[in-house]
Amino acid sequence: MAIPGQMHAIHFDAPGRPEVLALTEVDTPQPKAGEVLIRVAHAGVNRPDCIQRAGHYPAPTGASPLLGLEVAGDVVAVGEGVENHAIGDQVAALTPGGGYAEYCTAPAGHCLPVPDGLALKEAAALPETLFTVWHNVFQRGCAKPGETLLVHGGTSGIGTMAIMLAKAFGMTAIVTCGSDEKCSAARDVGADHAINYKAADFVEEVKAITGGKGVEIVLDMVSGDYVPRNLKALCESGRHVTIAVLGGMKTELNMAFIMSRRLTLTGSTLRPRSDRFKSALCSEIAEHAWPLVADGTIRPVMDRSFPLAEAAAAHARMEAGDHIGKIVLDVAPE
Repeated sequence: MAIPGQMHAIHFDAPGRPEVLALTEVDTPQPKAGEVLIRVAHAGVNRPDCIQRAGHYPAPTGASPLLGLEVAGDVVAVGEGVENHAIGDQVAALTPGGGYAEYCTAPAGHCLPVPDGLALKEAAALPETLFTVWHNVFQRGCAKPGETLLVHGGTSGIGTMAIMLAKAFGMTAIVTCGSDEKCSAARDVGADHAINYKAADFVEEVKAITGGKGVEIVLDMVSGDYVPRNLKALCESGRHVTIAVLGGMKTELNMAFIMSRRLTLTGSTLRPRSDRFKSALCSEIAEHAWPLVADGTIRPVMDRSFPLAEAAAAHARMEAGDHIGKIVLDVAPE
């Protein structure tokens, strides 16, 4: 199939609410050295996309200004020096941007082969959450079998992935959710315990579940006034890992409490990291986590899919907070 000079993509002229997103025509990108060009079948929708659309998360220098941090589809062209992927390969890719389009470039080192039995729609829902959880729980959080992980937003894409990875590697998973329905859904995914944070104090619930010990790791996407409460839910020498600041960027901490319990506070953002770092992360995932995708142990929890032209509706659903699992855009469905 010939690659067209122009393609359909989602674009916005100025930041704003979901309604600013519109389908337009733009030039089809060309792969640079070390990159592949993917004919996109599906693109994952993620919270950072919404934040970028609202004007608070600009694309890194050199990245596509288009939204979209993960895609799945067919490789249709390769740049100079690419040896591990060929035209015709089906891949799931972490992208620096540009996924909300018919064609998208990605560094070859950020692509994973789509295994037999995994639908491309499911493949597109994996990279962003898998890379994020692996780096923050297992690399930064130093997770070990037998430990307990507390995850806020248990039915989000990040939350469901964290549950599945924790269970696959011999951990206990405790999550918080905003309703009894979502708590039930989180337990269906594999969570050992699900706490309705609107009906109970999660700190007290964690203490009861762990016999007063606390958890080894908190994966936090709320920040703000949740942080002091999270620290109270940690055991001695526990690790607090922040990946988003949906509840605010600032908080007040008792440093004497942190010192006395030997707590570690860390966090990260994935998108600004170097291509070299992401390639190394991808290689580790390919060795340790992707086999669990290949054998069916890990499958993304799917919420709803929307046609590319209805990206605004997909963003509105994500921001409403009613979704359970991943939202994806159907660009060129198989």
